Amino acid sequence: MSANKRTRSISRKINIRNISRIFSSFLVIDILILILPVIFWCSSVENSFAGKDADISGRSFITAAQAESENTNPTADYSAAYNEYLSSKEFNSSRLLPSDSFRNYISSTFYVFKINDRALHYTYAGTFLTDTASNLFIIIIVEAVILLGFAATGSSRIRYYLTPLDDLAFKADMLSSAASLDPQALEELERAINDISPTREGTHLHTGNAEMEHLEDSINSLLDRMRESYRQQSRFVSDASHELRTPISVLQGYVNMLDRWGKDDENILNESIEAIKSETEHMKKLVEQLLFLARGDSGRMKLSMESFSLNDMMLEVYEESLMIDKSHKYEFKPSRDDIRITGDISMLKQTARILIDNAAKYTPENDSIILKTVIGSSECGSSGSPSGVKDSASPGIPAFIIQDEGIGIGSDDAAHIFERFYRSDPARSKDSGGTGLGLSIAKWIVDRHGGYFDVLSREDIGTRITVYLPQKQFTSQ
Repeated sequence: MSANKRTRSISRKINIRNISRIFSSFLVIDILILILPVIFWCSSVENSFAGKDADISGRSFITAAQAESENTNPTADYSAAYNEYLSSKEFNSSRLLPSDSFRNYISSTFYVFKINDRALHYTYAGTFLTDTASNLFIIIIVEAVILLGFAATGSSRIRYYLTPLDDLAFKADMLSSAASLDPQALEELERAINDISPTREGTHLHTGNAEMEHLEDSINSLLDRMRESYRQQSRFVSDASHELRTPISVLQGYVNMLDRWGKDDENILNESIEAIKSETEHMKKLVEQLLFLARGDSGRMKLSMESFSLNDMMLEVYEESLMIDKSHKYEFKPSRDDIRITGDISMLKQTARILIDNAAKYTPENDSIILKTVIGSSECGSSGSPSGVKDSASPGIPAFIIQDEGIGIGSDDAAHIFERFYRSDPARSKDSGGTGLGLSIAKWIVDRHGGYFDVLSREDIGTRITVYLPQKQFTSQ
Protein backbone atom coordinates (compact mmCIF):
# COMPACT_ATOMS: atom_id res chain seq x y z
CA MET A 1 0.00 0.00 0.00
CA SER A 2 1.39 3.42 -1.00
CA ALA A 3 1.95 6.15 1.58
CA ASN A 4 -0.87 8.23 0.11
CA LYS A 5 -3.34 5.34 0.34
CA ARG A 6 -2.26 4.62 3.91
CA THR A 7 -2.87 8.26 4.80
CA ARG A 8 -6.39 8.16 3.32
CA SER A 9 -7.19 4.90 5.08
CA ILE A 10 -5.99 6.16 8.47
CA SER A 11 -7.86 9.46 8.14
CA ARG A 12 -11.10 7.64 7.25
CA LYS A 13 -10.77 5.30 10.23
CA ILE A 14 -10.14 8.16 12.66
CA ASN A 15 -13.04 10.16 11.27
CA ILE A 16 -15.44 7.18 11.35
CA ARG A 17 -14.50 6.53 14.98
CA ASN A 18 -15.19 10.18 15.90
CA ILE A 19 -18.54 10.19 14.05
CA SER A 20 -19.60 6.93 15.73
CA ARG A 21 -18.80 8.36 19.14
CA ILE A 22 -20.77 11.56 18.46
CA PHE A 23 -23.69 9.62 16.96
CA SER A 24 -23.92 7.39 20.05
CA SER A 25 -24.02 10.47 22.30
CA PHE A 26 -26.75 12.07 20.18
CA LEU A 27 -28.79 8.85 20.17
CA VAL A 28 -28.75 8.60 23.97
CA ILE A 29 -29.72 12.27 24.26
CA ASP A 30 -32.63 11.87 21.80
CA ILE A 31 -33.99 8.83 23.63
CA LEU A 32 -33.89 10.67 26.95
CA ILE A 33 -35.54 13.75 25.42
CA LEU A 34 -38.35 11.54 24.13
CA ILE A 35 -38.90 9.27 27.12
CA LEU A 36 -38.38 11.51 30.15
CA PRO A 37 -40.94 14.24 29.25
CA VAL A 38 -43.58 11.59 28.41
CA ILE A 39 -43.06 9.85 31.75
CA PHE A 40 -43.19 13.15 33.60
CA TRP A 41 -46.32 14.31 31.76
CA CYS A 42 -48.20 11.03 32.37
CA SER A 43 -47.21 11.11 36.03
CA SER A 44 -48.41 14.69 36.46
CA VAL A 45 -51.75 13.93 34.73
CA GLU A 46 -52.37 10.91 36.95
CA ASN A 47 -51.39 12.85 40.05
CA SER A 48 -53.79 15.69 39.21
CA PHE A 49 -56.81 13.40 38.74
CA ALA A 50 -56.12 10.68 41.32
CA GLY A 51 -55.29 10.84 44.98
CA LYS A 52 -52.09 9.57 46.46
CA ASP A 53 -53.82 6.31 47.44
CA ALA A 54 -55.42 5.73 44.03
CA ASP A 55 -54.67 2.56 42.14
CA ILE A 56 -53.84 3.40 38.49
CA SER A 57 -54.23 0.69 35.86
CA GLY A 58 -55.03 0.21 32.19
CA ARG A 59 -52.66 2.93 30.97
CA SER A 60 -52.61 3.40 27.19
CA PHE A 61 -52.50 5.89 24.33
CA ILE A 62 -55.34 5.72 21.76
CA THR A 63 -56.34 7.80 18.76
CA ALA A 64 -59.48 9.91 18.42
CA ALA A 65 -60.99 7.32 16.06
CA GLN A 66 -60.52 4.56 18.62
CA ALA A 67 -61.94 6.78 21.36
CA GLU A 68 -65.09 7.51 19.32
CA SER A 69 -65.71 3.85 18.61
CA GLU A 70 -65.36 2.96 22.30
CA ASN A 71 -67.68 5.74 23.55
CA THR A 72 -71.14 5.14 22.12
CA ASN A 73 -72.51 6.84 25.24
CA PRO A 74 -69.83 9.45 25.91
CA THR A 75 -69.21 10.51 29.49
CA ALA A 76 -68.61 14.10 30.55
CA ASP A 77 -64.96 13.20 31.12
CA TYR A 78 -64.55 11.95 27.55
CA SER A 79 -66.54 14.85 26.07
CA ALA A 80 -64.25 17.41 27.75
CA ALA A 81 -61.14 15.70 26.39
CA TYR A 82 -62.68 15.37 22.91
CA ASN A 83 -63.68 19.05 22.85
CA GLU A 84 -60.10 19.98 23.75
CA TYR A 85 -58.92 17.85 20.82
CA LEU A 86 -61.29 19.63 18.42
CA SER A 87 -60.26 23.11 19.63
CA SER A 88 -56.54 22.27 19.32
CA LYS A 89 -56.75 20.34 16.06
CA GLU A 90 -56.06 23.25 13.72
CA PHE A 91 -53.17 24.56 15.83
CA ASN A 92 -51.47 21.16 16.13
CA SER A 93 -51.81 20.47 12.39
CA SER A 94 -49.49 23.40 11.63
CA ARG A 95 -46.55 22.22 13.76
CA LEU A 96 -43.21 21.19 12.28
CA LEU A 97 -43.06 17.41 11.79
CA PRO A 98 -41.66 15.21 8.99
CA SER A 99 -44.99 13.95 7.57
CA ASP A 100 -48.68 14.91 7.62
CA SER A 101 -49.85 11.41 8.53
CA PHE A 102 -47.52 11.18 11.52
CA ARG A 103 -48.47 14.69 12.67
CA ASN A 104 -52.20 13.95 12.37
CA TYR A 105 -51.73 10.66 14.19
CA ILE A 106 -50.02 12.01 17.31
CA SER A 107 -52.14 15.18 17.39
CA SER A 108 -55.27 13.01 17.74
CA THR A 109 -53.92 10.97 20.68
CA PHE A 110 -55.60 10.54 24.07
CA TYR A 111 -54.04 9.21 27.26
CA VAL A 112 -56.37 6.72 28.98
CA PHE A 113 -56.16 5.11 32.40
CA LYS A 114 -58.37 3.66 35.12
CA ILE A 115 -58.57 4.99 38.66
CA ASN A 116 -59.33 2.26 41.26
CA ASP A 117 -60.61 -0.06 38.48
CA ARG A 118 -63.50 2.26 37.67
CA ALA A 119 -64.46 3.92 34.43
CA LEU A 120 -61.74 4.99 32.02
CA HIS A 121 -60.40 8.52 32.38
CA TYR A 122 -59.57 10.36 29.14
CA THR A 123 -56.98 13.14 28.80
CA TYR A 124 -56.11 14.80 25.51
CA ALA A 125 -52.36 14.29 24.88
CA GLY A 126 -52.07 15.52 21.29
CA THR A 127 -50.75 19.01 22.04
CA PHE A 128 -48.06 17.75 24.44
CA LEU A 129 -46.94 14.96 22.09
CA THR A 130 -46.89 17.29 19.08
CA ASP A 131 -44.76 19.85 20.92
CA THR A 132 -42.37 17.17 22.15
CA ALA A 133 -42.06 15.55 18.71
CA SER A 134 -41.55 18.93 17.02
CA ASN A 135 -38.73 19.91 19.41
CA LEU A 136 -37.11 16.50 19.02
CA PHE A 137 -37.35 16.74 15.23
CA ILE A 138 -35.56 20.12 15.27
CA ILE A 139 -32.82 18.71 17.53
CA ILE A 140 -32.40 15.69 15.22
CA ILE A 141 -32.00 18.00 12.21
CA VAL A 142 -29.31 19.98 14.04
CA GLU A 143 -27.55 16.77 15.06
CA ALA A 144 -27.71 15.49 11.46
CA VAL A 145 -26.13 18.71 10.18
CA ILE A 146 -23.33 18.41 12.75
CA LEU A 147 -22.69 14.78 11.78
CA LEU A 148 -22.73 15.64 8.08
CA GLY A 149 -20.22 18.39 8.77
CA PHE A 150 -17.88 15.92 10.44
CA ALA A 151 -18.48 13.35 7.67
CA ALA A 152 -17.82 15.88 4.89
CA THR A 153 -14.76 17.61 6.30
CA GLY A 154 -13.32 15.34 9.01
CA SER A 155 -11.33 13.02 6.73
CA SER A 156 -10.01 15.85 4.59
CA ARG A 157 -8.83 17.75 7.66
CA ILE A 158 -7.03 14.77 9.10
CA ARG A 159 -5.61 13.94 5.68
CA TYR A 160 -4.44 17.54 5.30
CA TYR A 161 -2.22 17.17 8.36
CA LEU A 162 -1.03 13.69 7.31
CA THR A 163 -0.29 14.62 3.68
CA PRO A 164 3.20 16.00 4.46
CA LEU A 165 4.10 12.48 5.55
CA ASP A 166 3.46 11.36 1.96
CA ASP A 167 5.88 14.03 0.78
CA LEU A 168 8.36 12.87 3.38
CA ALA A 169 8.14 9.28 2.09
CA PHE A 170 8.66 10.48 -1.47
CA LYS A 171 11.70 12.53 -0.49
CA ALA A 172 13.06 9.59 1.48
CA ASP A 173 12.87 7.49 -1.68
CA MET A 174 14.79 10.15 -3.54
CA LEU A 175 17.41 10.36 -0.83
CA SER A 176 17.89 6.62 -0.83
CA SER A 177 18.94 6.72 -4.46
CA ALA A 178 21.36 9.59 -3.99
CA ALA A 179 24.95 8.41 -4.05
CA SER A 180 26.10 11.33 -1.94
CA LEU A 181 24.03 10.27 1.04
CA ASP A 182 25.46 7.78 3.48
CA PRO A 183 23.31 4.60 3.65
CA GLN A 184 23.96 4.49 7.38
CA ALA A 185 22.32 7.94 7.74
CA LEU A 186 19.21 6.62 6.01
CA GLU A 187 19.05 3.70 8.42
CA GLU A 188 19.34 6.07 11.35
CA LEU A 189 16.55 8.24 9.91
CA GLU A 190 14.32 5.20 9.41
CA ARG A 191 14.87 3.99 12.97
CA ALA A 192 14.21 7.47 14.38
CA ILE A 193 10.93 7.82 12.42
CA ASN A 194 9.75 4.35 13.52
CA ASP A 195 10.38 5.31 17.15
CA ILE A 196 8.20 8.45 16.95
CA SER A 197 4.83 8.35 18.71
CA PRO A 198 2.50 10.86 16.98
CA THR A 199 0.27 11.20 20.06
CA ARG A 200 2.89 11.28 22.84
CA GLU A 201 3.67 14.82 23.95
CA GLY A 202 7.28 15.98 23.65
CA THR A 203 8.37 13.21 21.26
CA HIS A 204 10.51 14.54 18.39
CA LEU A 205 12.70 13.16 15.65
CA HIS A 206 16.42 13.19 16.42
CA THR A 207 19.12 11.27 14.57
CA GLY A 208 22.21 13.21 15.66
CA ASN A 209 23.23 13.59 12.00
CA ALA A 210 24.01 17.20 11.04
CA GLU A 211 23.00 16.56 7.41
CA MET A 212 19.50 15.64 8.58
CA GLU A 213 19.03 18.68 10.83
CA HIS A 214 16.72 20.66 8.50
CA LEU A 215 14.66 17.58 7.69
CA GLU A 216 14.31 16.82 11.41
CA ASP A 217 13.08 20.38 12.09
CA SER A 218 10.43 20.09 9.36
CA ILE A 219 9.15 16.76 10.66
CA ASN A 220 9.12 17.97 14.27
CA SER A 221 7.21 21.12 13.28
CA LEU A 222 4.67 18.95 11.47
CA LEU A 223 4.27 16.70 14.51
CA ASP A 224 3.66 19.70 16.78
CA ARG A 225 0.96 21.07 14.45
CA MET A 226 -0.73 17.68 14.21
CA ARG A 227 -0.76 17.26 17.98
CA GLU A 228 -2.17 20.75 18.51
CA SER A 229 -4.93 20.11 15.97
CA TYR A 230 -5.73 16.77 17.59
CA ARG A 231 -5.88 18.41 21.04
CA GLN A 232 -8.26 21.11 19.79
CA GLN A 233 -10.55 18.64 18.06
CA SER A 234 -10.59 16.28 21.05
CA ARG A 235 -11.26 19.14 23.46
CA PHE A 236 -14.13 20.49 21.34
CA VAL A 237 -15.81 17.07 21.03
CA SER A 238 -15.28 16.37 24.74
CA ASP A 239 -16.58 19.77 25.84
CA ALA A 240 -19.58 19.58 23.51
CA SER A 241 -20.50 16.12 24.78
CA HIS A 242 -20.12 17.28 28.39
CA GLU A 243 -22.22 20.41 27.84
CA LEU A 244 -24.99 18.41 26.15
CA ARG A 245 -24.90 15.77 28.90
CA THR A 246 -25.29 18.31 31.72
CA PRO A 247 -28.88 19.48 30.95
CA ILE A 248 -29.95 15.87 30.40
CA SER A 249 -28.62 14.98 33.86
CA VAL A 250 -30.54 17.90 35.35
CA LEU A 251 -33.74 16.79 33.59
CA GLN A 252 -33.28 13.26 34.88
CA GLY A 253 -32.68 14.55 38.41
CA TYR A 254 -35.89 16.57 38.46
CA VAL A 255 -37.90 13.69 37.01
CA ASN A 256 -36.57 11.43 39.76
CA MET A 257 -37.48 14.07 42.34
CA LEU A 258 -40.97 14.30 40.87
CA ASP A 259 -41.33 10.55 41.00
CA ARG A 260 -40.44 10.51 44.70
CA TRP A 261 -42.09 13.63 46.09
CA GLY A 262 -43.72 15.63 43.28
CA LYS A 263 -46.97 13.67 43.32
CA ASP A 264 -47.80 15.01 46.77
CA ASP A 265 -45.97 18.34 46.89
CA GLU A 266 -47.24 21.07 44.55
CA ASN A 267 -44.20 23.28 45.25
CA ILE A 268 -41.82 20.55 44.06
CA LEU A 269 -44.05 19.99 41.02
CA ASN A 270 -43.95 23.65 39.99
CA GLU A 271 -40.22 23.96 40.69
CA SER A 272 -39.50 20.89 38.56
CA ILE A 273 -41.60 22.14 35.64
CA GLU A 274 -39.78 25.48 35.60
CA ALA A 275 -36.39 23.80 35.86
CA ILE A 276 -37.17 21.40 33.00
CA LYS A 277 -38.31 24.31 30.81
CA SER A 278 -35.13 26.25 31.63
CA GLU A 279 -32.78 23.34 30.91
CA THR A 280 -34.57 22.55 27.63
CA GLU A 281 -34.15 26.16 26.47
CA HIS A 282 -30.49 26.12 27.54
CA MET A 283 -29.86 22.93 25.56
CA LYS A 284 -31.59 24.40 22.48
CA LYS A 285 -29.35 27.50 22.66
CA LEU A 286 -26.24 25.36 23.08
CA VAL A 287 -27.07 23.19 20.05
CA GLU A 288 -27.70 26.29 17.91
CA GLN A 289 -24.31 27.74 18.90
CA LEU A 290 -22.55 24.44 18.22
CA LEU A 291 -24.19 24.34 14.79
CA PHE A 292 -23.00 27.90 14.06
CA LEU A 293 -19.39 27.06 14.96
CA ALA A 294 -19.51 23.73 13.07
CA ARG A 295 -20.67 25.53 9.94
CA GLY A 296 -18.02 28.19 10.40
CA ASP A 297 -15.22 25.66 10.88
CA SER A 298 -16.28 23.73 7.78
CA GLY A 299 -16.36 26.87 5.64
CA ARG A 300 -20.10 26.69 4.91
CA MET A 301 -20.93 29.99 6.63
CA LYS A 302 -21.02 32.78 4.03
CA LEU A 303 -21.05 36.50 4.78
CA SER A 304 -23.48 38.81 3.00
CA MET A 305 -21.47 41.99 2.58
CA GLU A 306 -23.17 45.35 2.14
CA SER A 307 -22.62 49.02 2.95
CA PHE A 308 -24.52 50.38 5.95
CA SER A 309 -24.40 52.92 8.76
CA LEU A 310 -22.69 51.67 11.91
CA ASN A 311 -24.57 54.33 13.92
CA ASP A 312 -27.95 53.06 12.67
CA MET A 313 -27.01 49.44 13.41
CA MET A 314 -26.01 50.20 17.00
CA LEU A 315 -29.13 52.35 17.46
CA GLU A 316 -31.28 49.32 16.57
CA VAL A 317 -29.34 47.13 19.01
CA TYR A 318 -29.72 49.81 21.71
CA GLU A 319 -33.51 50.01 21.20
CA GLU A 320 -33.76 46.21 21.34
CA SER A 321 -31.82 46.16 24.62
CA LEU A 322 -34.16 48.74 26.15
CA MET A 323 -37.17 46.57 25.37
CA ILE A 324 -35.62 43.25 26.43
CA ASP A 325 -33.75 44.25 29.59
CA LYS A 326 -35.55 46.56 32.06
CA SER A 327 -33.12 45.91 34.92
CA HIS A 328 -30.20 47.97 33.58
CA LYS A 329 -29.72 51.54 32.35
CA TYR A 330 -28.70 51.69 28.71
CA GLU A 331 -27.02 54.70 27.11
CA PHE A 332 -26.19 55.20 23.44
CA LYS A 333 -23.45 57.64 22.45
CA PRO A 334 -23.15 57.71 18.64
CA SER A 335 -20.31 59.30 16.78
CA ARG A 336 -21.00 62.77 15.42
CA ASP A 337 -20.03 61.40 12.00
CA ASP A 338 -22.21 58.95 10.12
CA ILE A 339 -19.82 56.00 10.03
CA ARG A 340 -20.47 53.83 6.97
CA ILE A 341 -18.83 50.43 6.78
CA THR A 342 -18.99 47.36 4.57
CA GLY A 343 -19.86 44.09 6.30
CA ASP A 344 -22.55 41.56 7.12
CA ILE A 345 -24.98 43.62 9.19
CA SER A 346 -26.82 40.64 10.68
CA MET A 347 -23.55 39.02 11.82
CA LEU A 348 -22.21 42.25 13.32
CA LYS A 349 -25.54 42.80 15.09
CA GLN A 350 -25.18 39.34 16.57
CA THR A 351 -21.70 40.27 17.81
CA ALA A 352 -23.04 43.41 19.51
CA ARG A 353 -25.92 41.45 21.09
CA ILE A 354 -23.49 38.84 22.44
CA LEU A 355 -21.31 41.52 24.04
CA ILE A 356 -24.34 43.31 25.52
CA ASP A 357 -25.81 40.06 26.83
CA ASN A 358 -22.45 39.28 28.46
CA ALA A 359 -22.31 42.75 30.01
CA ALA A 360 -25.88 42.43 31.37
CA LYS A 361 -25.12 39.07 33.01
CA TYR A 362 -22.26 40.45 35.06
CA THR A 363 -23.52 43.99 35.77
CA PRO A 364 -25.61 44.63 38.91
CA GLU A 365 -29.20 45.78 38.42
CA ASN A 366 -29.78 49.51 37.82
CA ASP A 367 -26.15 50.02 36.76
CA SER A 368 -25.29 51.43 33.35
CA ILE A 369 -24.30 49.73 30.09
CA ILE A 370 -22.97 52.16 27.47
CA LEU A 371 -22.97 51.66 23.69
CA LYS A 372 -20.73 53.86 21.52
CA THR A 373 -19.68 54.22 17.91
CA VAL A 374 -16.38 55.89 17.09
CA ILE A 375 -13.80 56.34 14.38
CA GLY A 376 -10.69 55.24 16.28
CA SER A 377 -9.92 57.70 19.03
CA SER A 378 -8.02 57.84 22.29
CA GLU A 379 -10.91 56.18 24.13
CA CYS A 380 -10.79 53.11 21.88
CA GLY A 381 -7.32 51.78 22.46
CA SER A 382 -5.37 50.98 25.58
CA SER A 383 -1.81 49.87 25.93
CA GLY A 384 -2.87 47.79 28.90
CA SER A 385 -5.45 45.78 27.00
CA PRO A 386 -4.95 42.04 26.51
CA SER A 387 -5.01 42.43 22.73
CA GLY A 388 -2.06 44.77 22.82
CA VAL A 389 -3.76 47.36 20.59
CA LYS A 390 -2.43 50.82 21.28
CA ASP A 391 -3.87 54.24 20.55
CA SER A 392 -1.52 54.70 17.64
CA ALA A 393 -3.19 51.79 15.80
CA SER A 394 -6.76 53.03 16.18
CA PRO A 395 -7.08 56.41 14.37
CA GLY A 396 -9.21 56.19 11.23
CA ILE A 397 -10.65 52.74 12.04
CA PRO A 398 -14.44 52.41 12.58
CA ALA A 399 -15.33 50.74 15.86
CA PHE A 400 -18.14 50.19 18.33
CA ILE A 401 -17.78 49.93 22.10
CA ILE A 402 -19.73 48.06 24.81
CA GLN A 403 -18.88 49.31 28.29
CA ASP A 404 -20.34 48.13 31.61
CA GLU A 405 -19.99 48.68 35.35
CA GLY A 406 -19.89 45.00 36.19
CA ILE A 407 -17.60 42.66 38.08
CA GLY A 408 -14.76 42.92 35.56
CA ILE A 409 -12.37 40.27 34.28
CA GLY A 410 -9.23 39.08 36.05
CA SER A 411 -5.92 39.57 34.26
CA ASP A 412 -5.36 35.79 34.08
CA ASP A 413 -8.77 35.22 32.49
CA ALA A 414 -8.69 38.11 29.99
CA ALA A 415 -6.39 36.25 27.59
CA HIS A 416 -8.78 33.28 27.38
CA ILE A 417 -12.27 34.82 27.19
CA PHE A 418 -12.62 34.13 23.45
CA GLU A 419 -11.77 30.42 23.78
CA ARG A 420 -14.60 27.95 23.30
CA PHE A 421 -16.35 26.80 26.48
CA TYR A 422 -14.07 29.00 28.59
CA ARG A 423 -15.69 30.51 31.69
CA SER A 424 -13.75 32.75 34.05
CA ASP A 425 -16.15 31.79 36.88
CA PRO A 426 -17.91 28.46 36.13
CA ALA A 427 -20.31 28.73 39.08
CA ARG A 428 -21.33 32.28 38.25
CA SER A 429 -21.67 31.44 34.55
CA LYS A 430 -23.89 28.51 35.38
CA ASP A 431 -26.22 30.75 37.36
CA SER A 432 -26.44 33.21 34.47
CA GLY A 433 -27.18 30.52 31.92
CA GLY A 434 -24.03 30.96 29.82
CA THR A 435 -22.70 28.27 27.49
CA GLY A 436 -19.13 29.56 27.10
CA LEU A 437 -19.57 29.88 23.32
CA GLY A 438 -20.93 33.41 22.86
CA LEU A 439 -17.60 35.24 22.76
CA SER A 440 -16.13 32.51 20.53
CA ILE A 441 -18.92 33.16 18.03
CA ALA A 442 -18.33 36.91 18.28
CA LYS A 443 -14.61 36.43 17.61
CA TRP A 444 -15.32 34.20 14.60
CA ILE A 445 -17.56 36.92 13.11
CA VAL A 446 -15.10 39.76 13.75
CA ASP A 447 -12.17 37.69 12.41
CA ARG A 448 -14.08 37.08 9.16
CA HIS A 449 -14.52 40.85 8.82
CA GLY A 450 -10.77 41.39 9.24
CA GLY A 451 -11.43 43.06 12.59
CA TYR A 452 -10.10 42.65 16.10
CA PHE A 453 -10.99 43.26 19.73
CA ASP A 454 -9.55 45.52 22.40
CA VAL A 455 -10.45 44.53 25.96
CA LEU A 456 -9.89 46.79 28.95
CA SER A 457 -11.19 45.46 32.27
CA ARG A 458 -10.67 46.05 35.98
CA GLU A 459 -12.14 43.76 38.62
CA ASP A 460 -15.08 45.31 40.53
CA ILE A 461 -14.94 48.38 38.25
CA GLY A 462 -16.14 47.21 34.85
CA THR A 463 -15.20 46.12 31.35
CA ARG A 464 -14.91 47.94 28.04
CA ILE A 465 -14.75 45.91 24.83
CA THR A 466 -14.00 47.70 21.57
CA VAL A 467 -14.62 46.01 18.23
CA TYR A 468 -12.44 47.46 15.45
CA LEU A 469 -13.62 47.01 11.86
CA PRO A 470 -10.84 48.14 9.49
CA GLN A 471 -12.15 49.16 6.06
CA LYS A 472 -10.39 49.31 2.71
CA GLN A 473 -12.46 52.39 2.04
CA PHE A 474 -15.17 54.10 4.05
CA THR A 475 -16.72 57.55 4.13
CA SER A 476 -17.89 59.72 6.98
CA GLN A 477 -20.60 62.25 6.34
